[in-house]
Amino acid sequence: MKKTVKKNNDFSTQEYVATLAEIKKQIKQAQVKAIISVNKELLALYWFIGKTVVEREQKDGWGTQVIEKLAQDLQHEFPGIKGFSRSNVFSMKAFYLAYQPIVQEAPGQLQNLPVFIIPWWHNVILLTKVKDNQERLWYAQKSLEYGWSGSTLDGWIKSGLYHREGKAVTNFSKTLPVPHSDMAQQSFKDPYIFDFLTLHSEHAERDLEQGLMDNIQRLLLEMGKGFAFVGRQYHLEVSNKDYYIDLLFYHYKLRCFIIVELKAREFDPRDAGQINFYLSAVDDLVRSSEDGPTIGLLLCKTKDNFTAEYALRNLSSPIGIAEYETEILKKLPKELKSSLPTVEEIEAELERNEALEEQERINNKKIK
Repeated sequence: MKKTVKKNNDFSTQEYVATLAEIKKQIKQAQVKAIISVNKELLALYWFIGKTVVEREQKDGWGTQVIEKLAQDLQHEFPGIKGFSRSNVFSMKAFYLAYQPIVQEAPGQLQNLPVFIIPWWHNVILLTKVKDNQERLWYAQKSLEYGWSGSTLDGWIKSGLYHREGKAVTNFSKTLPVPHSDMAQQSFKDPYIFDFLTLHSEHAERDLEQGLMDNIQRLLLEMGKGFAFVGRQYHLEVSNKDYYIDLLFYHYKLRCFIIVELKAREFDPRDAGQINFYLSAVDDLVRSSEDGPTIGLLLCKTKDNFTAEYALRNLSSPIGIAEYETEILKKLPKELKSSLPTVEEIEAELERNEALEEQERINNKKIK
């Protein structure tokens, strides 16, 4: 007896959807592997060309003109392949010179360096805008971890992320367990760069808060990976009294709430007491049993590090203190600033006008 196989043309079955999802996943993984493989081969080629140019400079005295001729001949020989422009060949030379000392110290580790995994354009940005190799490797590793585009990498370099990440004054080493404390420390910066805001130098906290809310995507980008926005002026009720947290976030890597209080002035030690109160309230009223201890971040216009450290020393709640920077109105073009009158000039002009009006009244009386 022949066995019949039942045909199923229902494309919405769970089995079909699951199978399609698995195939798509494998295709994407294969695509990523192929791109990485091609990129590694390309970088190995550029390393070889850079190495060859440097060696010929040293042995045969190659100069700029010879390198330019090499670029022209390569472009002529391989017209369908991009990357052999004059500037790019010089970038290959810079690439080799920059990392050759590191490769010498760790022979056989060439392909493991993050600069040999990121795209070539990322390397060009690092070579032209970052002078220190350790800093270059740091940015290259971050690019791999977070999948930064070239423009995103460029933006982080301009904002000095390498020199800001993990630099907030905190008490995490005493109030959080390892490695949670290290992860929390690296999640905070100092200063935070809100260059997407243009505020008066004497701006109010409400202006800062409103500006951040109007640019929530850019705020989250600056806060860093893992931050999810929960709300502004988050309401808490304690003993029938109302309290409001400026900004409340949840960090899905640290698995805890993060309170951010904004201070459009210099840090005051009393600010630590205020945010410590909010931390206790959120831990009791908002946090679930699966969440870690709530962390506080005071963002101040300015701070004295010694004062900040003293303020946090004996507190048992995890708190960080950092500064923020915005574009301020005083950064006007010079020609525009020179055209704006000072307060003294305005007062002098008013006095002059009053004097002229008084003289005109006197003259009118004489005529009558």
